Amino acid sequence: MRTLIVGGGTAGWMTAAALARLLPQRLVNIRLVESEQIGTVGVGEATVPHIRFFNTKLGFDEADFMARTRATFKLGIEFRNWGRIGDAYIHPFGAFGQDLAGIPFHQHWLRARLACHIGSIQDFSLPILAAHSGRFARPDEDLSSTLSTFSYAYQFDASLYAAYLRSFAEARGVRRSEGRIVKVARHAERGDIESVTLENGEVLAADFFVDCSGFRGLLIEETLGAGYEEWTEWLPCDRAWAAPCNMAGPLTPYTRATAHDAGWFWRIPLQHRVGNGHVYSSAFTSDETALAALIGQLESPPLAEPRQLRFTAGKRRKQWSGNVVSIGLAAGFLEPLESTSIHLIQLAIGYLLDLFPGREREPMNEAEFNRVMALEYERIRDFLILHYHATTRADTAFWDYCRNMRVPDSLAYRLELFRERGIVPHYREGMFLDASWLAVYFGQNVVPQQYDPLCDRLPAEALAQRLEDIRGEYAAAVQQMPLHADFLQGIGADFRGAAE
Repeated sequence: MRTLIVGGGTAGWMTAAALARLLPQRLVNIRLVESEQIGTVGVGEATVPHIRFFNTKLGFDEADFMARTRATFKLGIEFRNWGRIGDAYIHPFGAFGQDLAGIPFHQHWLRARLACHIGSIQDFSLPILAAHSGRFARPDEDLSSTLSTFSYAYQFDASLYAAYLRSFAEARGVRRSEGRIVKVARHAERGDIESVTLENGEVLAADFFVDCSGFRGLLIEETLGAGYEEWTEWLPCDRAWAAPCNMAGPLTPYTRATAHDAGWFWRIPLQHRVGNGHVYSSAFTSDETALAALIGQLESPPLAEPRQLRFTAGKRRKQWSGNVVSIGLAAGFLEPLESTSIHLIQLAIGYLLDLFPGREREPMNEAEFNRVMALEYERIRDFLILHYHATTRADTAFWDYCRNMRVPDSLAYRLELFRERGIVPHYREGMFLDASWLAVYFGQNVVPQQYDPLCDRLPAEALAQRLEDIRGEYAAAVQQMPLHADFLQGIGADFRGAAE
């Protein structure tokens, strides 16, 4: 099967590396074409824990990967000013507390909250406590240990990650062609794509194509017209400014998202610099005002000229069409609020590996890929919308709009179910588990009207003691963890450009 990947960057080289490593070489011949003139978006620096499993599956050594991508560890995302100005919470990579008597922990916390001053549910999360303390350790493999109750992700330089993947893929037989595509040829009867032609006249033919050409969607959209489903009604941010700077504070093991007048700022600490950005809605502020706001909140002068990105939140109506599958920005974009872009690339690669076509076209593979990826996008979409909609802010027109907008029925159902009984429904598809939803609900003051009455089977005194025990266990466990910077130095990290 001759497979041509159109476009490099994170999406293209993740795809190339995975196909080369995980598909039998006798069944697939992989080539990637990219143009250095076009470049890549290259600001997707924060990830979610699923990336660790991707790296492990490819056989990467974590210390080597982190050294070569200038990575830091990530225990979660801190959100500031989202529910109300002055509020802050962390969305952790780990559970809140421990289930008691077969009932979710948050239900017991809700009961205790009504009975006495029990404190924030954030006090019952090991990764949150560690993040606040600036500490990090890998989870304990002993599942009975308190130190096993969390996960972690990475913050890395996306361009360095793409280069790392390229070296890996080329060492396993992937061939790279440099050049800009000027023509796409289709089969006269079937309509499938047969080849692409480069500026230098070289013709690259293939049986199967992976479109990683970015927002443009050269094959999936410009050639095949798959269509695009816009979600700007619910995710109104459509532009971003990005600029790196030197670090002026401690090396924190988390990403930060700070809500602003018409959007939000990101802060991503790497070994050698801090990635910063301002995601905003052009309907509620100007480019000039948004840029000034970004520069005004940097912790040190920018290291490079700020770059602007323009996007439309949504997804392709068909992410696999004929003999073309789209991955990365070519398939859709849901803004960087919860670090989901690289995860969606990873998901698409996983489903592609499961459904990789043979010599003959198999329409059911295409249909199943489109079904599951649509669900994954929609459920991530709903989670992102929740951050904007679950606010009491009324200080700007942007937040007025977000607070009052009509949300998708699927999110409205989840919100109503939680507000009534604190229930978080489970679905097979969808990357965000209970703790993620709970973090945003409670962090932005969405509180159920009542708790599960089955909690009352546990005597109040016993519940209070158990909660104190859990809190104490987590506090003690955090003190066993080294500082984040010390852990990184222990695996060979280089902090050039970071504050001591």
